[in-house]
Amino acid sequence: MKIQKIAFYGVLLAITVAAPFLFPSFSTQLATLWLFIIVSMTWDMTGGQMGYNSLGNIFFYGTGMYVAAVIAIGLVYDVGEYTGASGGGRYDFTNEQYILGFVLGSLGAGIFCAISAVILGYVLFGLRGPYFAIGTLGTAIAAGELVSNWDWVGGGQGITLPVYSGDFDQTKLFIYFAFAITGVILFIFLKWLYTTRFGAAINAIRDDEEKAEAMGIHTMRYKLVTWAMSAFFIGVVGGISAFQLISFEPLETAYQTINLGIFMVVCVLLGGKGTLWGPIIGAIMFQIFKEVTWNYFLGWQWVALGALIVVTVVYFQDGLMGWLRTQKPEWFGVVVDDKDGEAVR
Repeated sequence: MKIQKIAFYGVLLAITVAAPFLFPSFSTQLATLWLFIIVSMTWDMTGGQMGYNSLGNIFFYGTGMYVAAVIAIGLVYDVGEYTGASGGGRYDFTNEQYILGFVLGSLGAGIFCAISAVILGYVLFGLRGPYFAIGTLGTAIAAGELVSNWDWVGGGQGITLPVYSGDFDQTKLFIYFAFAITGVILFIFLKWLYTTRFGAAINAIRDDEEKAEAMGIHTMRYKLVTWAMSAFFIGVVGGISAFQLISFEPLETAYQTINLGIFMVVCVLLGGKGTLWGPIIGAIMFQIFKEVTWNYFLGWQWVALGALIVVTVVYFQDGLMGWLRTQKPEWFGVVVDDKDGEAVR
């Protein structure tokens, strides 16, 4: 069984490495798939594993974009002068400056978002259920409006980052592998985390927070740490996205609450909340669905998306993984009785 698992993960890793070379025309779509996988897994950390459904995780994504851009620009130029130029000046990065800004910007974005999650968590985790969801959504919307009126970071016109001077296809490969490496690291981390006492503690909070507190679990501490870890990875991919998009603005790109902010939740619902593989499978399913509808049903794509959400919520409330668990419990190591009364797996 262990050999089979090693072989399975080896095949997945090989596919991950080979995908942009086998399908070079779809490298951007493959990078977007990894973005969906990462934000879905991070959303499930609080929404699925801990039971706190957030509608505002896009706050960390948008903030990550701006923090990464400010760090990258600030290493070379005055940020206020750069953003105030409005395209009137010429600003370039050398390849070394681009790589350094990319790495420090993405990591700095993750750290900044983790700290922000702790600060916001002290206020927002006083809310529960739909109030927490609304509170996080309000935070994301407010952040977008504030940034759009902050001239130092470009205001409503946003920021345009200098581009890498090398080959454009090399840049797309670089961005793809930045997303992929982040996703693989996150998967390995969560696979370990969910088997620890920490994972059991956040599951206890999800099942019954009052009982968890009565058992001596410091629930606020676990909630803050979980959201901070989630925010770190969202901030990192937000920073990567800033370099991928090159030009972005606050309301429609960075703090896109009705696009990526909703997509990450739909991905988790499709695959199954509270599972390791559910968000990944859901993200793959959603990316395929999105690409098909956006290409062949343009103008009706939002209707199709709405129908997908309704069908999922009504008929597959536990997602694909939850449905499979009830239909094929033996696949998940659950002991069942056959017709003769014998235990089978």
